[in-house]
Amino acid sequence: MKLTIRKSFFYIGILVLFLCAQSSYAQHAYFVESGKIEFEKSVNMFAKLKNRVQSNDVFGQKIYDEYRKTQPQFAVSKSTLSFSLEKSIYQFVEEEKQGMSSFVDDPWIMVRNSIYHSFKTDSTTAIRKVYDEDFVVKDKKPDILWKMTNEVREIAGYHCRRANGLILDSIYVVAFYSEEILPSGGPESFSGLPGMILGVALPHENVTWFATKVELNKPIVDTPIPLPRRAKQVSGNEYVEGLKKSMKNWGRWGDDALKAFIL
Repeated sequence: MKLTIRKSFFYIGILVLFLCAQSSYAQHAYFVESGKIEFEKSVNMFAKLKNRVQSNDVFGQKIYDEYRKTQPQFAVSKSTLSFSLEKSIYQFVEEEKQGMSSFVDDPWIMVRNSIYHSFKTDSTTAIRKVYDEDFVVKDKKPDILWKMTNEVREIAGYHCRRANGLILDSIYVVAFYSEEILPSGGPESFSGLPGMILGVALPHENVTWFATKVELNKPIVDTPIPLPRRAKQVSGNEYVEGLKKSMKNWGRWGDDALKAFIL
C-alpha cells in the first residue's frame, strides 16, 4: 500500500514539473515579427560544368578539367532579407570579385536581384538584370506547390521543418522554414509556407540559399525603390515570355539561364 502511495506521489511530482516547464516555455516563447536575415548563396560549379559537357565534347571537357584544377568548387555570394509583418526587402551584398575564371559566365552567379514583397497584397516588385538589360518586374508572388514533411533541422539557431515544393511546373525545391519567425517569406521569391524560409535547395540545379545570421527587430527603412535608369517596366508574364523568346535557340545553356533569371 505504502509503495503504491509513493508511486502516486512520484508520478504527480513528475506531472507538476512537466506542467511548470511547459508554463515557463510558454512565458518565454518568442515569435519574431521583424528583423534582418543574412543569407549565403552557393552554386556548385563543378556539378554545373560537368552537366553541360557532352560526352563527345573534347574542348568542353578540357575547360571542365582546367576549372577543377584552378577554381573553387562553390561560388558563394551573400544577401540580406529585411522583413516585417507587412513586407520584406531582399538584396545582394556587393562584394569584391573573387577572381572567377573568365570563361565561366554562369547566369546563376550573375543573378543579383532586388525583390520587394508585400505580404498584404501577396505581390512582388523585382529589379532584375539580365546581362546588359535591366527590368522592373511587377507580379503576384510565385505559385509553389508545397508538401510538408516530418524532417527537421536547425538553421541559424532556429528550429526548422522541411517542405518539398514544385515551381515553374518542373523545378524541384527543398525548403526549411521556421514557425518562430512569423512572416511567410524567404530568399529571392520563395515564400508560401507557415513561417519564414531560412534554407532553400534546388537539388537538380546545384544551388542553395541558407541563412547564416538572424537579427531581431531590425526596422525596415521605408525609402522609395531605387529603379535603374532605362529599366524596362514589365509584368511577370511579359518578362518570362520575353526571356523565352530571346533564349529559344540557346540550347541547354539557354534552359539553365532561363531558370536562373526567372527564379
